[in-house]
Amino acid sequence: MPAIFVHGVPDTYRVWDRVLQHLSRTNVVALALPGFDSPIPEGFTATKEEYVNWIIGQLEQQSDPVDLIGHDWGCLLAVRVASLRPDLVRTWAAGGGPVSKDYEWHELAKIFQSPGTGEEWMAKFDPRQFSQRLEQLGVPYDSAEETVTHMDDTMKDCILRLYRSAVNVGSEWEPGLSGITSPGLVFWGISDSACPVEFADRLGHDTRARRVLKFDAGHWFPLQKPTDVAQALQKHWEAVDAK
Repeated sequence: MPAIFVHGVPDTYRVWDRVLQHLSRTNVVALALPGFDSPIPEGFTATKEEYVNWIIGQLEQQSDPVDLIGHDWGCLLAVRVASLRPDLVRTWAAGGGPVSKDYEWHELAKIFQSPGTGEEWMAKFDPRQFSQRLEQLGVPYDSAEETVTHMDDTMKDCILRLYRSAVNVGSEWEPGLSGITSPGLVFWGISDSACPVEFADRLGHDTRARRVLKFDAGHWFPLQKPTDVAQALQKHWEAVDAK
């Protein structure tokens, strides 16, 4: 079975490149979410439900249940998929994305969720300024520079639509976490300023995850601690294989 990696916002599948380089397995796929340097299917309007259904469609194409991994929005989407379709997920690992009614969206998310204000932010988007902001949050220089090059009009529109569909995602999706049956790993950056690390423990409890792992990193721990993330994933999979 493959390992399927799901990225977040405003990232692309490339956010996983450093982690994949440190994995011993080769049957891995880093998905490119529609609109994030990837074509948009006809009729797709970039809501959170549509992204969940799109991922489910990708997993249904596999011959066996997969090892599902997600970061940031990829975390929310991965655990939602695992809760709705446990038959498709052998194991999961996710972090950096709270699924809790008690989580208050970070300031940039609130801008994206505000009609007019979000469009104005996107219209005034300055790639260099945003790249520097990402660096301040711990994203390596080359990754920050690459990230902003892919933030085209399509991605900007998808970001606004996704966030506006998710104003109450915590209260909507948190109850469903009890439907997860596969072994889980929650991992998080201790210094995550957008998604406080306390929500790692909350997610671990609500999903009955086997382990909650906290890295000495910020929000973008897959870029900051790729070796540690890869090792954690391999141990997680090996523990399941040993059962």
